[in-house]
Amino acid sequence: MVRMVLIAGWLGIAGGIQSMALNIGDVAPPFTATIADGTTLSLKDYEGQWVVLYFYPKADTPGCTKQSCSLRDGYGDIRAEGAVLLGASLDSVSKQLAFREKYDLPFPLIADENKVIAKAYNVLAPLGIFAHRKTFLIDPEGHIAHIFSSVNVADHDAEVLAVLRSLKAPETSISED
Repeated sequence: MVRMVLIAGWLGIAGGIQSMALNIGDVAPPFTATIADGTTLSLKDYEGQWVVLYFYPKADTPGCTKQSCSLRDGYGDIRAEGAVLLGASLDSVSKQLAFREKYDLPFPLIADENKVIAKAYNVLAPLGIFAHRKTFLIDPEGHIAHIFSSVNVADHDAEVLAVLRSLKAPETSISED
């Protein structure tokens, strides 16, 4: 039992303190970050728009490449729904830029090297060496509208698009006759 507590404590210190798990309806944690081209963006830049924020473990690895290319292939449809798409990992700016260019990814990739965003969104893996694969849909008011905790990397664009469309669908009212 003592060993378990010591290991858990060590993992907490090594991986950094995690924030509380985010839930649907929570305000999305704000951030300002450096992206692949060296410029910065802030979540507040997208107020009034839907935001798809996806975290992936490591640029240019098989699963992350499939996921990012899936989102690239569905990017036009996602944009047509009025959403912006942002990818994030703990990779450096130069790795993000190389990944973006190699696969012709048309959306910003965030270089969260200091792990601040991963911690805020509670996606930092134990030991803090990568971010878990997780996607957040953020509504135009800045609240989390949906969380993909399990991602199908090959068809993530279709998953995101289906949920985005269902969230944006006008509520149907039942009339009494």
